[in-house]
Amino acid sequence: MLQIGDQFDRFQILGHLAQGGMSDIYRAYDVVSKSEVSLKIPDQSMIGDPGQYERFQRELEVTNTLRHPAILKGLGSGNYNRTPFLATEFVEGKSLRRIIEEEAPMPLERALGLFRKIAEGIAYCHENGVVHRDLKPENILVRPDGQPVIIDFGLALTKASHRVTYANLSATAGTPDYMAPEQVEGQRGDRRTDIYALGIILYEMLSGHTPFEGDNNLAVMAQQLRTSAPRLDKAARGVSPALAAVVARALRKKPEERYEDALSFVAALETPGSADLGILDEVGGASRISILFKSTAFKAIAVSLAFIGASIGIAVLLQFIKK
Repeated sequence: MLQIGDQFDRFQILGHLAQGGMSDIYRAYDVVSKSEVSLKIPDQSMIGDPGQYERFQRELEVTNTLRHPAILKGLGSGNYNRTPFLATEFVEGKSLRRIIEEEAPMPLERALGLFRKIAEGIAYCHENGVVHRDLKPENILVRPDGQPVIIDFGLALTKASHRVTYANLSATAGTPDYMAPEQVEGQRGDRRTDIYALGIILYEMLSGHTPFEGDNNLAVMAQQLRTSAPRLDKAARGVSPALAAVVARALRKKPEERYEDALSFVAALETPGSADLGILDEVGGASRISILFKSTAFKAIAVSLAFIGASIGIAVLLQFIKK
């Protein structure tokens, strides 16, 4: 790990910002541009891995191409002493993870205001053919003025990207708490995969916890596949059933049943009165058995069985009378 004052290529290290599973991020001073930057350097165990190179290339492609207030701006990349690096703008602020830890459950107005800006950034990504695929509070920074900045596009799906395997990593891309069911199944996903992650993030902002929790990643991933998220209006104060229904749609297991795009999700949040409350019958406390009892097929079978039972009862009674 680099230390404060170390020189790395044209960058002077000012401090260590974060450490992920594959890289370290430093605050550094670029002696050429005379400005502060964020410098991402892969872990030594990842150097030489083609997947790591591909990850850097994807992030460089996205951050250098997209220009939006909610998207991290890339400044360039290179190699120094056979070590690749990626330089981006330095964002002064807190991670959404830290904000959630400090404030959640967040007031409804604050949460929705911040979430709207995040969703607008994701909508811009989708319009430009980029699917993030690893949305989570750790990958969202919030400036002092309240502007969120989405970071870490290493797992992003772009128009030109192809499937790669990362050394020392699961073949499944994403973070279990925020992974859509199709990701758990090993599919590449599409923009509706990001919609699912956005739904999880909003759920956590309003309730203080993610909808699926377990002792390990496998337990959480199993719930993502088979268990409906508990109703948000039961998990968070001040959330109406209508708003809970809006979030529940974003968390549908089948991608085609979610919102088509991020702006549609935002629009639904702004007009929750038009939400389909029937979706709440399928989540949070409405067990499979209770859902079965309410189904048309069950009612038809019940009526048929009742009729047969009554017919048998009458027949037995008539036989008894004849005797």
